Amino acid sequence: MRLLLVEDEARLASALRRGLGAEGFQVDVAGDGAAGLDAARGGRYDAVLLDVMLPRMSGYDVVRRLRQEDNWVPVMMLSAKDGPHDQADGLDYGADDYLTKPFSYVVLVARLRALLRRRGEARPVVLTAGDVALDPATREVTLAGAPVALTPREHAVLEYLLRHPDRVVTKLELLDHVWDVDAEDPNVVEVYVGYLRRKLGRDAVRTVRGAGYRIGG
Repeated sequence: MRLLLVEDEARLASALRRGLGAEGFQVDVAGDGAAGLDAARGGRYDAVLLDVMLPRMSGYDVVRRLRQEDNWVPVMMLSAKDGPHDQADGLDYGADDYLTKPFSYVVLVARLRALLRRRGEARPVVLTAGDVALDPATREVTLAGAPVALTPREHAVLEYLLRHPDRVVTKLELLDHVWDVDAEDPNVVEVYVGYLRRKLGRDAVRTVRGAGYRIGG
């Protein structure tokens, strides 16, 4: 397996290269974000280990650019930024895993192997259906490129539908994931679907009679 390590701390990069080499990995090192992005674009790597705080371009920007270009190489972010929002940002921008420094080398290798086992799936950063697009990281929703203002509940309903584009989503499923299923009338789902149709167009969310709702066609 060939790995790309994007890390500007020379001693850490050298130690990881030696250690991962002993585990049987071929490791290339890039010392800044822009160089890492160029290397990752080449498509030679089975996975990328990516620091967050990098010269020239942050790790967040690197992984986001890769996903925008439909490059789905598995990415594990390595960072001393250990706040929950830091980790959430990394995952929302398209990383597959996030490991905080200092980390256990044994855990790093185990999580890297797990990452490689599930590689290759497309995981778009921006969710789309027709002209509707939703960016979970920024919470921005657009219709044919124009911004659309949604309430938090409308946003949650739309996001759940966009995350399940290939099947019908039932009212009870939406209640369970967006509301408290025990506390709400199922008809509230119809109300919010109606709100979305007014803002996104009548055909944005389709009713499948007797079954539930489907996003787009």
